[in-house]
Amino acid sequence: MIATPIADTITLASETQLGQTELWRRYQTTGHGNSAEEELVKKYLHLVKTVVGKIAMNLPAHVDLDDLQSAGMIGLLNAVRHYKPEVGSPFEAYARLRIRGEVLDELRRMDWVPRSVHVKARKVQAAMERLEPQAGGMPPDDAMAATLQIPVAEYRKWLLEIRPTTFVTLDTISGMDGDDESGERHAVADDSNFPPSFSVSQRELARLIAERIQQLPDLYQKILALYYYEDLRVKEIAQVCGFSESHICQVHSKAILAIKSHIETQEARRMQHRNRLVA
Repeated sequence: MIATPIADTITLASETQLGQTELWRRYQTTGHGNSAEEELVKKYLHLVKTVVGKIAMNLPAHVDLDDLQSAGMIGLLNAVRHYKPEVGSPFEAYARLRIRGEVLDELRRMDWVPRSVHVKARKVQAAMERLEPQAGGMPPDDAMAATLQIPVAEYRKWLLEIRPTTFVTLDTISGMDGDDESGERHAVADDSNFPPSFSVSQRELARLIAERIQQLPDLYQKILALYYYEDLRVKEIAQVCGFSESHICQVHSKAILAIKSHIETQEARRMQHRNRLVA
């Protein structure tokens, strides 16, 4: 019987899966620093390029990508060494989180964001906190610009300038770069299904993020989902949503600042409550 192209594809996929299973079994048997570990790192090396490439799209030219690649390699190696196949979660999803975590740590060590950008981000966030209760939701651009005492066009320019910080923020504040994060990405989207590895503080943080995301307009939720959960690039998100890339970046910046504001507000309230109990 002559195999059809579909049958060939199924057979190849099955053989590939068997090969991967055998490779992981051999690695678990022989331990770290062996040929199986080297094979696994080579096999998933493309994940480092993918993760670093996506983050680098939102970074200024002076950031050294070689340093980020090196950090990503450390993340991949740690993913191989800490992955537990018996848990049942896909290795690639787990590895992306470990790689991204190491890259974000390296960015924080670099202190690559100019002070002026941080200042603008804080001003926008403060204005958003003041206006949102009055607006009953995300305040419009003209109200934000008026509060900041700048033209609307300048406000939108600010949103693009602070974009690099916000594009890595959700991963950082949601604890996605921890040691046992095999389900955190989904927990941010759905706080009713926390993985067993979540600590109490991680559960609360994920709950706050999920709570705030659910309060955002549909477009904001869609952009966050496409970027963080579907791994689409800004250009691809713009095509899906029917907006310009700059508009997608502006909406993303506002969404992340709204999430940060919500977390900081809730944390401040919690501290006030604790202080009253102590007093």
